[in-house]
Amino acid sequence: MMDAMDQKLDTFEARRREFAAFLRSRRERLRPADVGLPDGFRRRTPGLRREELAMLAGVGTTWYTWLEQGRDIRPSPQVLNALANALRLDEAERQHLFTLNSRQSPQLSSAPEVVDEPLRRMLDNLTHQPAYVLGRRWDVLVWNRAADLLFGGYDRLGPDERNTMHRLFADDFHRSLLVDWEAVARVSLAMFRADSARYAGDPDFERLIALLQLESPEFRAWWPRHEVVAPLTGVKRLNHPLKGLMSFEHTGLALMTQPDMKLIVYTPLDEHDTNRKLAELLT
Repeated sequence: MMDAMDQKLDTFEARRREFAAFLRSRRERLRPADVGLPDGFRRRTPGLRREELAMLAGVGTTWYTWLEQGRDIRPSPQVLNALANALRLDEAERQHLFTLNSRQSPQLSSAPEVVDEPLRRMLDNLTHQPAYVLGRRWDVLVWNRAADLLFGGYDRLGPDERNTMHRLFADDFHRSLLVDWEAVARVSLAMFRADSARYAGDPDFERLIALLQLESPEFRAWWPRHEVVAPLTGVKRLNHPLKGLMSFEHTGLALMTQPDMKLIVYTPLDEHDTNRKLAELLT
């Protein structure tokens, strides 16, 4: 019982640290001219000063400084709105700010993730659309034959290696598949950051993030930037080792029965004769 309580306290502390770092990163990206303030002279730090941001948000400088220091302070929704407005946050960043300050108990990823049989059968019946189910940590839990042939054998990978972020940043084969790797990696990282805010401090997430920082210089450089975006759909271009260039429209669907899981579906496009190439790959 005490272990669970300690873990919950550690999670709250991790959220405060994440919130503090996010505030600081958003403040430092703002220039005085962005908010109607003069640049002035002898500005030694990037972006706005803490006292300038506090003035814009209508809070005390000392109190705001405590927020950036990660102290145990619970800002009200009204104050969070004021901070979001002062920081010029977009909708995804604003949601991230509120998620990091949720008054609900932090979520932990200790419970096993089980994919229901109806979902498995639906996945298998998507014969001409590569698809898989992502768990809360973006682990690929189940996949269909088309996804296995397109992205490489998932069953030959270990649990961490089947993680989408690990494949994106630390798997040379998967990285070589993506024609627009850097653009995809940056957006995916920002979406993962937004998703992972609910699990700040969770040991499984912390271990994955530490592993990626160790194995990928890009992840190590981009993670501290605290960029977040809302979930996006779009087109991914692949350079498959057997079939060459292929284009897919990818869509993420939330599951009502399992809110922490997502169904990811890749629909082949006419571009690069992808439909024919996928059909050949499947046969």
